[in-house]
Amino acid sequence: MSFQPIVAGSGLAGWAFLKRTLPIQTDTFNRSPMLQRDTAYFSENIGKIDTAEQLVADRRLLRVALGAFGLDADIDNRFFIQKILEEGTLKSDALANKLADSRYSKLSKAFGFGDFATPSTKISDFGEKIVSAYRARQFEIAVGNQEDTMRLAMNAIRELEEVSSTGRSDDAKWYSVMGSPPLRKVLETALGLPASFAQLDLDKQKQEFRDRLNSAFGDGEISQFTSEAAREKLVERYLVMSQLDTGQSMNGGQIALTLLQV
Repeated sequence: MSFQPIVAGSGLAGWAFLKRTLPIQTDTFNRSPMLQRDTAYFSENIGKIDTAEQLVADRRLLRVALGAFGLDADIDNRFFIQKILEEGTLKSDALANKLADSRYSKLSKAFGFGDFATPSTKISDFGEKIVSAYRARQFEIAVGNQEDTMRLAMNAIRELEEVSSTGRSDDAKWYSVMGSPPLRKVLETALGLPASFAQLDLDKQKQEFRDRLNSAFGDGEISQFTSEAAREKLVERYLVMSQLDTGQSMNGGQIALTLLQV
């Protein structure tokens, strides 16, 4: 049986426990036999792949490739994924660039089948990078099977660090955040945005996100999350607001005090 992460509930207490035990839990999880078999197979064989067609034809390779980007559910959508990969991201009309979910463009860009004469599969450390991302995502999924708010919190910490540290414009960073369903969920919950918010025009959504973030944190840009303290503060606010949304055991005074502290 594979190792199942230990999650001590939800909220700030559960988050504190998970962070404290994260090194030993991830190490134990990464030594799970099935995970080791999948990652070893990927590392040994990805360098032999020359085309998107070859990748989607190998289910074991495709499982790791998709899992590294949180796209596990697309494992049976072979032709769709092949098209995403083959069209690349350099052309504005490429399929990956038309999709609201930015994970597809990240997948296509990472593998480079449609963008370069030589795909990234031929780069010596490419397999190692994908395997590392796959392990992280699979651990998050395992945590989420017990408490989904913890999965979303872990994902937010990782994704916010990645997005905030890029050299892209502030607007581009916001669009990247808005295009990531798991990260978007954390921002919407932390900032108290209603479910109907997603029906607004994208530019209006972006401005509302900025205004709410500025009101809560004194800064309306994603670049602030290069700071570990800022990422942690946002996640803590998300966890508190999640408890409020689900009616868990915190009274109004406790919630107000906690929000002021984070």
